[in-house]
Amino acid sequence: MSLLESRFQSFCARLISHTLATACIACQAFQAKTLCDACTEIISNEGLFNYECCSLCGTPLETAELVSQHCYSCLAEPPYFDTTLCLDRYDGILQNALHELKYHRRVAFAHGLADAWNIFMAQEGINSDASFLLPVPLSAEKLCSRGFNQAWEISRRIQCGHHIQKLPNALKRRHHEQVQAQASRTQRSQAIHEMFYLEKNYLKQLQNKNIIVFDDVMTTGATLNEIARILKDNGATRVMNWVVLRTPRPKLSRAQYV
Repeated sequence: MSLLESRFQSFCARLISHTLATACIACQAFQAKTLCDACTEIISNEGLFNYECCSLCGTPLETAELVSQHCYSCLAEPPYFDTTLCLDRYDGILQNALHELKYHRRVAFAHGLADAWNIFMAQEGINSDASFLLPVPLSAEKLCSRGFNQAWEISRRIQCGHHIQKLPNALKRRHHEQVQAQASRTQRSQAIHEMFYLEKNYLKQLQNKNIIVFDDVMTTGATLNEIARILKDNGATRVMNWVVLRTPRPKLSRAQYV
């Protein structure tokens, strides 16, 4: 984006904010901001970033896991990715906003979700040592059906350091008919194997680089783990996940993890 285009976009955003009513993406209260002060405070106090989470997969730690800073699952089977940063829980106040974006095609909610990310996570983007940010892709068939990639619509609007280049077309996904929503971690891992690949034009560019992979929701981590595997197999040094909402892990005993 050129400087002129950036200034014009900024001008349009300011004009709209002063002339059109909007609503909070979380509570739907009409006011000027996409996330009202009350909901901002809720996330500030209750957002997942406030809690001790597994340094690898981003899930909240149990008391017995605090010493290692890893959950039992990651200790038993370390993932390919190196760290995960999450804004909030999937069952938090931003869940409905994400559903409006993904399932009702209300792309305006991407602005609000990006605003929420920028309020609390912008400093991470500025301080990150990554060189590239890649949104988790949709298959061509899914993209045609939905009309947009929600991970890209959010990530294109988040604030990053100028050293981080966003590459929406470097990572590709093959089409798969199976619905993953209710699948177990093992089922997801099997279904997602070899479903991603990198465009040849980007292979050399991504070698020996630290890379951020951005997604709207992290459930079992199977998708992000497969992407990290592909990236590292093609020479990436480090892979970091940035995720808007993280689903809670199943209530399993330690014996089931190890």
